[in-house]
Amino acid sequence: MSPFEVLTAVPTIEGAGVHLKRVFGYHQQPLFDPFLLLDDFHGDDPRQYIKGFPWHPHRGIETITLLFSGTVAHGDSLGNSGVIHEGDVQWMTAGSGIIHQEMPRGRKDGLMRGLQLWANLPASQKMTRPAYRDVKSSQVPVVERNGCTVRVIAGSYGGVTGPVRDIIIDPELFVLDVQPGKEYIHSVQEGHTSFLYFLEGTLAAEQGQEAHQEQLMMLESGKDLRLTAGKQGALCLFVAGKPLNEPIAWGGPIVMNTREELRRAFSEYEAGTFLKHEAGKDQNPG
Repeated sequence: MSPFEVLTAVPTIEGAGVHLKRVFGYHQQPLFDPFLLLDDFHGDDPRQYIKGFPWHPHRGIETITLLFSGTVAHGDSLGNSGVIHEGDVQWMTAGSGIIHQEMPRGRKDGLMRGLQLWANLPASQKMTRPAYRDVKSSQVPVVERNGCTVRVIAGSYGGVTGPVRDIIIDPELFVLDVQPGKEYIHSVQEGHTSFLYFLEGTLAAEQGQEAHQEQLMMLESGKDLRLTAGKQGALCLFVAGKPLNEPIAWGGPIVMNTREELRRAFSEYEAGTFLKHEAGKDQNPG
């Protein structure tokens, strides 16, 4: 995929009947290394999301959930439980294995919106201890510059560093709110995979390429990025990370490096030996 190429999210159904838009996933993964999947779950009809994502396993990945409207209640096999509110972020490292559930609830008017991004773990960390980083909206620093508001979740922007740190893929994760006609300017690290996903509005590159709501724009690494918002402004997610360049064996919610590791993971899940760490032993590092 060339720089500034645009992908459009496609409808799909996951969990117990959650209607969502898949931005990229299994078939596009080589293009997005170290990222595996991006889902946009939103709507104003609770019947299309209320049954949520009941108990299911993960191993070998990190799941990053960002909430824009509504709430998501979660619980897991380690005894953790809580609620993600509007503006909050949950960064879950599944590591050696976790079983959890995520149950969305809309606002009073029914509106629910969130994004879930999956990041791969390198072979050296596939069987690491599971952990959470629960980041409240109030913990996310905000940089305002020339009509562009940037919420810095991971990485640095304008001399400000986000609360999610010490992640091996060296991620940058920003939520951008760009006013009409204003610019988003940023230097993308050389060799890093980077893209923008649009929740609202449009941004156009200097070369003329443009993306809008429910579209993803690939970006060129090692370059100074300069994008201008359209008449409606733009609300979008900026993502960048260092590729792992490792083989992938992917089976649904589990991503390993070999087919044998994948087979073993599902065999352990069926046998009841999937979990490698005791409840109450894992603490939120954030």
